[in-house]
Amino acid sequence: MEAMEELAAKVWRLSRDRLLIHLRFLDVALSELEFRAQSGIGQVLCDMSTPRAVIVFYDPQVLLRLYKTNPNNVTRLHLHILLHCIFGHSYKYNKVEQELWNIAADMAVENAALGLQISGLETEHDRERREILEQWRKRAGALTADRIYRKLKEDRLKSEELLTLGSLFCRDVHDGWKPAETLEITEAQWKKISERIRAELKSFSGDKSNDKSLLQNLEEAVKETYDYGDFLRKFSVSGEEMQINDDEFDYVYYTYGLSLYGNLPLVEPLEYKDVNKIKEFVVAIDTSGSCRGSVVQAFLNKTYHILKSSENFFRKVNIHILQCDSKVRRDTKITSDEEFERFMREGQLEGFGSTDFRPVFDYVDKAVESGEFENLKGLIYFTDGYGVFPARKPPHGYDTAFVFLEDNYEKPPIPPWAIKLVLPAEELEEE
Repeated sequence: MEAMEELAAKVWRLSRDRLLIHLRFLDVALSELEFRAQSGIGQVLCDMSTPRAVIVFYDPQVLLRLYKTNPNNVTRLHLHILLHCIFGHSYKYNKVEQELWNIAADMAVENAALGLQISGLETEHDRERREILEQWRKRAGALTADRIYRKLKEDRLKSEELLTLGSLFCRDVHDGWKPAETLEITEAQWKKISERIRAELKSFSGDKSNDKSLLQNLEEAVKETYDYGDFLRKFSVSGEEMQINDDEFDYVYYTYGLSLYGNLPLVEPLEYKDVNKIKEFVVAIDTSGSCRGSVVQAFLNKTYHILKSSENFFRKVNIHILQCDSKVRRDTKITSDEEFERFMREGQLEGFGSTDFRPVFDYVDKAVESGEFENLKGLIYFTDGYGVFPARKPPHGYDTAFVFLEDNYEKPPIPPWAIKLVLPAEELEEE
């Protein structure tokens, strides 16, 4: 048995060396994997909850059988496991339907591995895998785990189809993917490794097609995520609102007076309290032909549900919803929750021409100068991003955020003075 384990360990070292010859940028990531033989388990699985490294448990007999069939099997398995780590697949395991996520994650890493097109990675059934992945590319766009997963949820394939996909793309077992809150190797650590790999790929590989799938998945792994609610609340301002200040009001004396004198409290309740809420800002909606009405409606619905909560919204507000393509088509002024609700119920979209962002900023700047806004904190521009940007930052000090819906396409660069926010499609579907 010792001889078998020793031989299996040697096979892992050989596969690592083969990967390093062709993929030097994986050196740091490869060093984070530790392999431990465990006879009788009949499989290969990763334990992501250990303090120092990712522990890969494997059955030596199974591994040697794979190697005997084709040495490339082990190299490919090695890369498969590593790509799961650098793409951060385990960190979403407690937020998804695990059966579908397992398939999506396996398809994503196999697609990236096949896209590298280097010697030593070819295995049985690769031709079939490529054919299926090409079909899915047409359906889901860029083959990241997130996109494949959303498509799997949407299509609701039959169990036999799921079984076929699972058996074709699976190389390891994901039972060791613990919920994110239990992991001791942090997501941030793997993000740093992934960012380093991405930087090296972009620096030394250029725009080679065989790196494309790997880069797409790395972009997915390292992208910053935001809570849209938290983002909106950055535009809040301090103000007074008529309500009891629980921090200063003493209910003991108040209720004592009521009990002693009937309806005469000893201490009057304080009527005003300083709060931080959203009072005024601008929502610009790109109604050009490339922005679908249903998507715009979903974005507005998301925004409305966040704002209407009492902790975010002053009773009296000054919010302008601008509909625009190459010009400002309509300005809807919202002064209360009721007006916002009416707009959501009855408002119609206008425009659908080409996109030019500059008229919106000219319009808002004139509104600030005319006194329409007292303390405008921000402008949110929901768009596909394809248009003409202003050459300079708006002069009146408000922040600008360009909000994109996550889809299958690369987003154009935005001006350095603006904030970029990408909303996942599932976030809009929540409301």
